[in-house]
Amino acid sequence: MIESKPWEWGKLHKEEQKIWLEPSIESYYLLNRWQKENKKEFLDLGCGIGRHTVLFAQNGFNTSGFDLSEEAINSTKEYANKNGLNVNLQKGDMLSLPYKDNEFDCILCYNVISHSDTEGVLKIIKEINRVLKNDGECYLTLCSKDTWGFKQEAWPLVDSNTRIRMDEGLEHGIPHFYADYDLICELFKEFIIEKISHVQEFYSKNGKMCNSYHYHVLIRKK
Repeated sequence: MIESKPWEWGKLHKEEQKIWLEPSIESYYLLNRWQKENKKEFLDLGCGIGRHTVLFAQNGFNTSGFDLSEEAINSTKEYANKNGLNVNLQKGDMLSLPYKDNEFDCILCYNVISHSDTEGVLKIIKEINRVLKNDGECYLTLCSKDTWGFKQEAWPLVDSNTRIRMDEGLEHGIPHFYADYDLICELFKEFIIEKISHVQEFYSKNGKMCNSYHYHVLIRKK
């Protein structure tokens, strides 16, 4: 299994940081959904610099944030303190979460779980299952095999689903796991799969319009 590697958040310019402080569109849907279901214990798994940690804490959830990057944890702490919020933050590797069994009602894992190889992803999913309460939900995203990164034959192939990203930027040298529909069904067979979406996203990079595909998956623990 390949060694986990954190994002180098210090490489971000201030304008780029603003993007990563803006909660994802999906997080507002989940916030509303989980409030209606009276879910309270929330884990932002791979919290980055705190966009979802702060959002959920501001809306009454007992919020925990977890990340491999010490820099990310420190930034999230500063962001939460600035907003007068009390959150539980811990640094560590998703392969072994420092939480007790059945601790969380809901988990958000946005653009995070793919930063491993196949063996690592399987271990992370087992950890999610362990710390999630019965009938708890997890929303996560996975890189799609239809996206451009999986087709970069110059990038080292770790296993049949994983490449090491070699372009410059935050993710240089970080493994990326790519899935398709059948693989997702196999990965989450121990859960109730409530929804799978295959999303094509367009974004500007170095003055050029690029696109990528991700799977968005909502699962519930049986």
